[in-house]
Amino acid sequence: MKRFSRLYARLDETTRTSLKLSALESYFREAPGEDAAWAVYFLSGRRLKRLVPSAVLREQARAMAGIPEWLFEESYTTVGDLAETIALLAPCEGPGLEEGLAEVVSRHLLPLAGLEPERQGGRLGALWERMDRVQLFVFGKLLTGAFRVGVSRRLVTRALAAASGLEPAAVAHRLMGHWEPSGEFFRRLTSPETGDTDRSRPYPFFLAHPLEGEPASLGPIEQWQLEWKWDGIRAQLVRRGGQCYLWSRGEELVTERFPEIAEAAARLPEGTVLDGEILPWKEGGVLPFAQLQRRIGRKKLGPKILSDVPAILLAYDLLESSGDDTRELPLSRRRAQLETLLPDERPDTRLQLSPLARADGWDEADRLRLASRSRGVEGLMLKRHDSPYRVGRTRGDWWKWKVDPYTLDAVLIYAQRGHGRRATLYTDYTFAVWDEGRLVPVAKAYSGLTDEEIREVDRFVRGHTLERFGPVRAVQPRLVFELAFENLQRSGRHKSGVALRFPRMARWRRDKAAEEADTLENVKTLLRQQEAHHGR
Repeated sequence: MKRFSRLYARLDETTRTSLKLSALESYFREAPGEDAAWAVYFLSGRRLKRLVPSAVLREQARAMAGIPEWLFEESYTTVGDLAETIALLAPCEGPGLEEGLAEVVSRHLLPLAGLEPERQGGRLGALWERMDRVQLFVFGKLLTGAFRVGVSRRLVTRALAAASGLEPAAVAHRLMGHWEPSGEFFRRLTSPETGDTDRSRPYPFFLAHPLEGEPASLGPIEQWQLEWKWDGIRAQLVRRGGQCYLWSRGEELVTERFPEIAEAAARLPEGTVLDGEILPWKEGGVLPFAQLQRRIGRKKLGPKILSDVPAILLAYDLLESSGDDTRELPLSRRRAQLETLLPDERPDTRLQLSPLARADGWDEADRLRLASRSRGVEGLMLKRHDSPYRVGRTRGDWWKWKVDPYTLDAVLIYAQRGHGRRATLYTDYTFAVWDEGRLVPVAKAYSGLTDEEIREVDRFVRGHTLERFGPVRAVQPRLVFELAFENLQRSGRHKSGVALRFPRMARWRRDKAAEEADTLENVKTLLRQQEAHHGR
């Protein structure tokens, strides 16, 4: 644990990528395999399920610090992070745990699950007394599932590749899918001789950057494949060993949630991997994403939901054919093979080929993009014909050229402090629009402002608070912001009856008074227009 805590400290104290990479590489070279495997697990964004209720952690830390509950809660509100609050308040005079990371997880973390709260608190107290402050902070981060240290999965992959002598793409592939952190796993991960025995394993996803500048800067349009930008769930369909596996981009196995796609995939040739988008699809057209969410949130899929919201996989790339990795082939060849593999274009087919958008020049492509919402899509994807299928978000070969977001002007009515480094500032906001003379909440947003604007809004919140509801402050309805969002959907959970998808603050409308903000009727009119585009 000491070695891993030192790694955390080295990563946390610098913003230089080269220093982070050096620290990671040194750790992976020196740490025992089982410790390194757990480090990869946590550093790559995986986390343990919550093992101990927050109330137990707070009570144990409060008791050890010898302070009243109100003081602990006030400290927690100020700091904004439970693990950091515990590390600051609890006495940390121990020599530090000598056990490695894997032993700490297996002997101290995982056994906490299922214990009575009193026994959990007792074990934590005895353990915390042995830790130094850095260990207590890192342990708390692992325990609460809030472990983040400013390194991307790509950086971890680069460090593993440098430590093992492998290509980063090979390491990235081995990290995909389900795996258990162990010494044997780490040996297979970093061994040049390792063959992949997991037939279900997907490939790392290739991700596009938003288009920067004018599309004409990309060169002749003939060098580019134009596709529609769909709003669904990015997925890979793997057909190996007589089985089908459907993976989301978040590396969640979702095969059972989409049985109609799995059934159709059974007809694919052995050794096929498709990259595409899971979409709600009915009567030859795409449904709003909100319909797909109805399926995502259900553990059991009955006949009605399967009938109401059928799904398809719209395939736009071929990553493996007859067991051969095709990712290094140019996109034009992969597309030609994909068209041969999926020739059936019937509207009820559960596996469909992503249609291309045709344009003779960039001006015509722009007209297609601007009209894309009428098709139920978000814009265009631009993919270079000679591009391989790369790993991660690599700049230059794939771009997403989306339509401008929807916008509305809304009034700030509630504010709450942020988390982590923003814990002392009011950065999480609730916005409302007018409905028959009263303000009705329509969205929460916390991104889009500059640091200076955040500090200015923070001062306004503190000086214009009307009421307090725990950590939330109701403020005088005077500030107006333009909110940008991708689309609208009906919502029974919101008082307004609508929900904004991906809301963020586009700009502070200092030129508008609160009375000039949008109305709920305007919002619902926009919703009806969206639904009309989808034929709903």
